[in-house]
Amino acid sequence: MPPPITIPVYKPDLSGKEKSFVNECLDTSWISSKGVFINRFQDGFSKYIGAQDSIAVCNGTVALHLALLALGLGPGDEIIVPSLTYIAAVNAIHYVGATPILADSKLDTWQVDPEDVARRITPKTKAILAVHLYGQACEMESLCALAKKHNLFVIEDCAEAFGTKIGKQHAGTFGDIATFSFFGNKTITTGEGGMVTAKDPAIHKLALKLRGQGLADTREYWHDVVGFNYRMTNICAAIGLAQLERADEFIAKKRALKEKLQSELKGLPIEFHSEAPGTTHSYWMISILTQAPDQRDALRGSLRQAGIETRPLFHPAHTMPMYASNDKNLKRASDLASRGINLPSWPNLSDQEIAQIVQCIRRHFNS
Repeated sequence: MPPPITIPVYKPDLSGKEKSFVNECLDTSWISSKGVFINRFQDGFSKYIGAQDSIAVCNGTVALHLALLALGLGPGDEIIVPSLTYIAAVNAIHYVGATPILADSKLDTWQVDPEDVARRITPKTKAILAVHLYGQACEMESLCALAKKHNLFVIEDCAEAFGTKIGKQHAGTFGDIATFSFFGNKTITTGEGGMVTAKDPAIHKLALKLRGQGLADTREYWHDVVGFNYRMTNICAAIGLAQLERADEFIAKKRALKEKLQSELKGLPIEFHSEAPGTTHSYWMISILTQAPDQRDALRGSLRQAGIETRPLFHPAHTMPMYASNDKNLKRASDLASRGINLPSWPNLSDQEIAQIVQCIRRHFNS
């Protein structure tokens, strides 16, 4: 049996106002999906990323589902999505009855390849779902140009991209609608939670209605469409607001951690997932590539034996049983996934813990 994990891959920092805000919810008895913290969190989030309005929901997966529903996507529609992504993005397409069309990635940024997206557009294509993977931004200028040319929606999955920017513009403000996740391992967390932002007020209004069981505006307890209970609780929003107050600190620490690890591990046969020109990488997960898949697995084994937790890159969707494909044009996604590792990436890793990680990796390659 391997030793206990002493350095996890992620640990949230809840040392701000989280406890006092949650206690306020308890003291006032506003613990469900109504209360002052929901609007405060939504408004603060909108201001932070530069969005017009935001809708807080109970997790990042339902945020994706809600976004697709609000755009009217469904059976007969094709939605292009990267194969190298967390499975939620592909599953959400399946939820609405649309068909996910899996696209390959770029080796330099690990993001969806706009040229491959272009090759996969058909008369049935209705949207591009751009996933900003591990905190690096997709090439939104190219993807939005493709969408405009072919009259497609652009959905941004920013579950891993809070704090990510292209130029000075935050990820999630380029497409028609965007989604975020606040799971416990995200840069800011609510425990479980998510957010939807839309540019078109009509789409925003529909998403808001669908979030709350399809409740009509003009009549109490009258529901004129099939909706969902996708609301965030006031307690989760309270935690989120406290986290949002320290967002800049978290992102700065994560970026500094990546630079320190890269500097300390210089000269080894690994490649860091780095920042593309003109972008700000938020480094949700600080990630590396080994030169070959067997090297990846051996390195992960050495780290685990030292009590250091890591994660493999996501398995591409085209390798999953429900989306299995023999598409030979998805080789780069498979290659990246086979060689990639997520290292411990939480902002408050101590100097001693960083030294342990570095020593273990150096010892592995130099032994």
